[in-house]
Amino acid sequence: MKIFSADQIYQADKSTIQKEQIKSEELMERAAAQLFEWLHSRLRGTQVNIQLFCGIGNNGGDGMALARMLHEHGYSIKVHVVNYSDKRSEDFLLNLERLKDLKVWPDFINKESDLPEISPNDIVVDAIFGIGLNRVPDDWVGKLIGHINDSRAFVLSVDVPSGLSVDRAPWNTSYVIQASYVLSFQLPKLIFFLPETGVYLNQWEVLDIGLNQDFIANTEADFELIGRPEVLPMYRPRLKFSHKGTYGHSVIVGGSYGKIGAVQLASNACLSVGSGLVSAFVPKCGYDSLQTAVPEVMVLTGSRDKNISRIEIPFEPSVVGIGVGIGQDDDTIDAFSSFLKKIKLPMVIDADGLNILSKNPELLKDVPQLSVLTPHPKELERLIGHWESDFEKLEKAKEFALQHNLVIVIKGAHTITIYNGKGYVNTTGNPGMATAGSGDVLTGMITGLMAQGYPSVEAAIFGVYLHGLAGDVGASKKGYEALKASILVDSIGDAYADLLRQPEIEQNEGN
Repeated sequence: MKIFSADQIYQADKSTIQKEQIKSEELMERAAAQLFEWLHSRLRGTQVNIQLFCGIGNNGGDGMALARMLHEHGYSIKVHVVNYSDKRSEDFLLNLERLKDLKVWPDFINKESDLPEISPNDIVVDAIFGIGLNRVPDDWVGKLIGHINDSRAFVLSVDVPSGLSVDRAPWNTSYVIQASYVLSFQLPKLIFFLPETGVYLNQWEVLDIGLNQDFIANTEADFELIGRPEVLPMYRPRLKFSHKGTYGHSVIVGGSYGKIGAVQLASNACLSVGSGLVSAFVPKCGYDSLQTAVPEVMVLTGSRDKNISRIEIPFEPSVVGIGVGIGQDDDTIDAFSSFLKKIKLPMVIDADGLNILSKNPELLKDVPQLSVLTPHPKELERLIGHWESDFEKLEKAKEFALQHNLVIVIKGAHTITIYNGKGYVNTTGNPGMATAGSGDVLTGMITGLMAQGYPSVEAAIFGVYLHGLAGDVGASKKGYEALKASILVDSIGDAYADLLRQPEIEQNEGN
């Protein structure tokens, strides 16, 4: 599913109006009808006080039209117009008059007005600002927003939480609606998935308001939301007459004294995701434990007991995943540097492999093109430098990935894969995955997918999705707090089964 910028959303509206030869007020009516159906299907006439806070732009017009529909169906409503400007959109004024025709008289709130009373049992509809907000709200409006947030009422935001811009960080974090639920028109917004803006909503849902599908399909978006429909076509089914060599030979290079577990997790995940063969290259201290913990993995060792001082692989691997638990000893850095000069195939680099690159940026020229880097936020900052906002972070990551022709996986609640100027936002995963070793599992999964022939960017997108899905499966059985990285590995098979399940309607056909 594409994620459009504010300008692209306006263009989609305009394209729809032109193609269907309708007025903008008719598109607004369509949007309001979807809002009403969402609310009505859940309330079914339940007597509850609904307070609608409407700005004087098109978002407020949506709120006004919704208020009319709620009133016509017998709901108890109170409408507040947040009078923050002398300028009013034509469609807002039209819907204001339609509401007055029903003898519903809105309460106009301005700088001098007392704040309205809001009960925790009320439903608040937030239609103050939409996607066109381009400045910090006035202080008195910010005070009203704070009052709504403090009310403990259920807050339903129309399209976006008021006070957020679609394309930038908040101006004032105190002047943003804390939405219980957001109903987004046609497409999700990038701000739903970024750490500094996603915290302002608990849940979101897309409402189809019938925007021009040709325009949406033919318009390139900088970001795409990755769910099951986007991932499933990437899946490569196994062939009947295949063998272990068909699915590649992965090598996981890493480990140091006390950190062999990282290699165990990555190697096991590599096998579980489908790599035909997996070898691990570790220091001598890891030999016995690795052979015992993961007997399916072949083990190679360097000459040192506690850390890797050279990397020699006596065969041509399909792909190498490097960095988990490897440490940053001087001779390990030298070994890593020498290895980069020898290997030509795209690889997966994580953990201390990334930290070595950030401390020795001259090594970046030797990283094979189309390699996958999997940093958490601090590792990313060391690589690309400090950023002031999540939006700047994404732009800097795009520039870095383009400059070096790499795939960057920015790990987080919604992991974002960056490649060739575009971002792919993941939808699976949960807070239980914030646990030691989770990243090692992801490294192994992406490595294993690349061994099977998945192109780097597909391996990253698919691996991130499947990793999160394994986390969701594991959490459903163990809960968030008890979700260990080893459970993620054990849940990879269930994640595959979940991804490939047939819809129930197909399963029941002919019964």
